Amino acid sequence: MVKSKSLFGKLIVLGLSVAALPVTLQRAAVAEPIANLNNSAIASQSVKSEPKLPNLGTPELPPLGEPFRYIPQDRQAPVNPVEEVRLVLKLRERRVYVYRQNKVQASFPVAVGKGGWETPRGNFKITHMIKDPVWEHPWTGELVPAGPDNPLGSRWIGFWTDGKNVIGFHGTPNPESIGRAASHGCVRMFDQDAQALFEKVEVGTPVIVEH
Repeated sequence: MVKSKSLFGKLIVLGLSVAALPVTLQRAAVAEPIANLNNSAIASQSVKSEPKLPNLGTPELPPLGEPFRYIPQDRQAPVNPVEEVRLVLKLRERRVYVYRQNKVQASFPVAVGKGGWETPRGNFKITHMIKDPVWEHPWTGELVPAGPDNPLGSRWIGFWTDGKNVIGFHGTPNPESIGRAASHGCVRMFDQDAQALFEKVEVGTPVIVEH
């Protein structure tokens, strides 16, 4: 979980053992709410941008002499590149699945929130993505730069916030915790898996958290 003074400014990560991370978000999408954002921040060197809605244009009424134009055409509707992919996190299995058009493309083992800090269930969307986040200790203010000792690993993928706290997928220097209920709400991954997941999603990608 992470704290923040501003959803688009600084973030503090508590979804680790003791955590908060400083981040300056260059861009972030407003979405559903977990990490505590008051005392720390996530420093962003790269944030994927939110896709723009297409111009829908002006509706056209077919002429009365062309009734065939009212008949639906046998063609596939365009696919939203963000909605085409979705993540399904199964808490009991300790695993996240990557779906593309209802087919599983990949899955990764994870660690989820422990008792009293359970990872929230529900339907969310990815709100921000950060490469090489800098972590700030919530009490001492000590900064931990990107590297093997950073509690967030090399990738941060946030998907939940209540305006004060934030939760997301991230790497970890403690691989032995994967497969367990060990975090403060965040979803820990092997760092190489967090990197792979980062390349498969975008800001706006749906995240479904199930029991």
